[in-house]
Amino acid sequence: MLTQVDRVQLVVSDRTRAGVSFSKLLGAELVRKDAIRALGCLRSVLRVGRSEVELLEPDGVGAAADFLTHTRGGLFAAGFTAADPAALRAHLAARAVEVAEAGGQLLLHSEALGVPGLRAVISPEAELEPAGLLGHLYEVTLLTHDWKRSAERIAERFSLDSRSFVPIRSAEYGYEGVLTLFHPARLDRIEVVTPSDVTKTMGRFFERRGPSLYMCYAESHETAAVRARLLEHAPEHWTGPREGRTPDNLFVHPAALSGLLLGVSRRTFAWTWSGSPERVEPLG
Repeated sequence: MLTQVDRVQLVVSDRTRAGVSFSKLLGAELVRKDAIRALGCLRSVLRVGRSEVELLEPDGVGAAADFLTHTRGGLFAAGFTAADPAALRAHLAARAVEVAEAGGQLLLHSEALGVPGLRAVISPEAELEPAGLLGHLYEVTLLTHDWKRSAERIAERFSLDSRSFVPIRSAEYGYEGVLTLFHPARLDRIEVVTPSDVTKTMGRFFERRGPSLYMCYAESHETAAVRARLLEHAPEHWTGPREGRTPDNLFVHPAALSGLLLGVSRRTFAWTWSGSPERVEPLG
């Protein structure tokens, strides 16, 4: 029932200051400000590519304030689209999953989903006017003690076809898991992994935080332009090739984006590790 990764929600102490960083580094544009009373927060919604980043600033007591207190902020929820949110809500209700609703979005807590660490927001499909240097988000990463069990529950809760899932393992980053592709011909997915090496950054994060959302990934037609922005505005807070041709892949560190670790890959390059390397388009 899920069709795309369309947004992430970040909890921040100052949404205006956070928005400036996304604008400088990624060309994000502010599209609206409002509030989500169910989470106890004020919200600024930024458009970046065809996706959105929701900056949630606590406004009194609530889930956003609790998250900021316990984590100092960062990636709060993963956002997905559904072709028929009402059908998804009925599907979840039939499985006794409690769903909150705010402003046309479904808000799902990890405890209700039965997937430790996964908080989700579901939006209806929409054609968005792109902005900035990214194409679109396509992945969020969930760290969990048992990736197989979490992936099975995600498939059941969101009615995903596990035959489209792709196993993944990385000695470099120290994890094993699966990519829960929503459709076999698209990159959109939840990366569900269990870290295995506490000497690696991911392993240390997992040891400290436990089951949780860790990062997200986006495609870009303009990775060279993203690199230029990073070199100018955040030279110490990103990883990737500093010189040469259009970068295939780079990482923007949490210090640059209000607690968000963001991977940026050039168009189609993520198929390299997503089960269909033949789909990678060569550089022109």
